[in-house]
Amino acid sequence: MSRPPLPPFTRETAAQKARMAEDAWNSRDPVRVSLAYTEDSRWRNRSEVFQGREAIVAFLTRKWEKEQDYRLIKDLWAFDGNRIAVRFQYEWHDAGGQWYRSYGNEQWEFDEHGLMKRREASINDIAIAEKDRRFHWAAPGPRPADVPGLGTEPF
Repeated sequence: MSRPPLPPFTRETAAQKARMAEDAWNSRDPVRVSLAYTEDSRWRNRSEVFQGREAIVAFLTRKWEKEQDYRLIKDLWAFDGNRIAVRFQYEWHDAGGQWYRSYGNEQWEFDEHGLMKRREASINDIAIAEKDRRFHWAAPGPRPADVPGLGTEPF
């Protein structure tokens, strides 16, 4: 299976890969998301470390049960060869209605078929008031074209 764009990445193809990942994660479909990763993909997400598509599906299922009304924006930070780094923000609320904005960075490594074989994510959560939310498009679904990326937006 091939998942273009393929490495080595250019600025344009790395940004395209980041946007494709954003759109997939905004679907909140664990199986769809898992197909962008190798069968034996290795992950570190916060303090969890695991490997393989089945573990990815289980992790994402738990994640989106907890992180309700999830909306994500990813922006390209850097790239080189078969590696991409992104920064991201996402908003969600818990079962009690408390809203959060989560900030983080990810480092990705791809195989020759464009599948991610390694993902490392560092994430911090900040409680916010509902009135302070920034991401308001209908979810699940991709970020609309008229909603800008992170750009130089402050934390």
